Amino acid sequence: MTLKALPKVELHHHLEGAAPPALIRDIARARHVDISGIFDPQGGYAYRDFPQFLNVYEAATSVLQSPGDYARLTAAVLEEAAAEGVVYLESFLSPDFCGGRDLAAWREYLHAIEEAAAAAEAAHGITLRGTITCIRHFGPDKACETALCAAETAGDFIVGFGIAGDETAGRPRDFAYAFDMAREARLGLTAHAGEWGGPQSVRDALADLRVDRIGHGVRAIEDPRLVEHLAETGIVLEVCPGSNVALGLYPDWRAHPIERLRAAGVRVTVSTDDPPFFHTSMTREYDRLADAFGWDEGVFADLNRVALDAAFCDADTRAAIAKRLEPADV
Repeated sequence: MTLKALPKVELHHHLEGAAPPALIRDIARARHVDISGIFDPQGGYAYRDFPQFLNVYEAATSVLQSPGDYARLTAAVLEEAAAEGVVYLESFLSPDFCGGRDLAAWREYLHAIEEAAAAAEAAHGITLRGTITCIRHFGPDKACETALCAAETAGDFIVGFGIAGDETAGRPRDFAYAFDMAREARLGLTAHAGEWGGPQSVRDALADLRVDRIGHGVRAIEDPRLVEHLAETGIVLEVCPGSNVALGLYPDWRAHPIERLRAAGVRVTVSTDDPPFFHTSMTREYDRLADAFGWDEGVFADLNRVALDAAFCDADTRAAIAKRLEPADV
């Protein structure tokens, strides 16, 4: 079996961030919106650094203005992910971008996303679940509005709640009430930390938001005691090596700490984050990790079992996906 054909579980993935540039250009043309400045000469997304990446991300997302747009987006993203062997995907969904955090509008967007996901599952065999994500640099008050959308639509499809955006904006404890709302709705909890904020941001997310998983978390490697704590508690890191290298957090794949974290007993997983922005895919992530660290199919199979165990889905979905992760000859 090739690494591309290996069944994969992906936990850290932004739906809008996975939008094919061609789709965004097509929708922009239809709406007579000029966003030509966000693309490079080859047609990909263009940015210099993380702050500009956030601006380009939001500019691309701005052309997605209806439930129908999100249905098209979901269909395109899931077709591409399935082609890379992904059988289960948890994607970050933001009511901030889907109806401006208005609950009635969010329900319409969510219905369109769910319908497209069901069609993709029937056509391509990929299962999608949603983690509603507030945007940190939009502030705590808007995060609470997003959390209300999450709590009111929690269920079989909406399974988690998290926070993304600029890690330098505010403090994790500023968002504690939003996370309490999501916790009461029995949603799994995750938070972006340990990417730009350093190891203390991981400690703060764990202490103040009481999350089940950490998005990225790689800078925990700078604090040996934190690494020990992560290993002892079993907190799962949603690691996105290609994203970290593309944004300049590490100079190359061999310098990335995922292998050191794994060797220290930390439960790590592999995801693409925003694949077209970082010119990556799940297969490319696997290929580059295999080149950098000599990982074989057995290592990737272990990572996928860790990811499935950490997934926020219900027990029946987990059992069904577990069967798909079994070797073909079992």
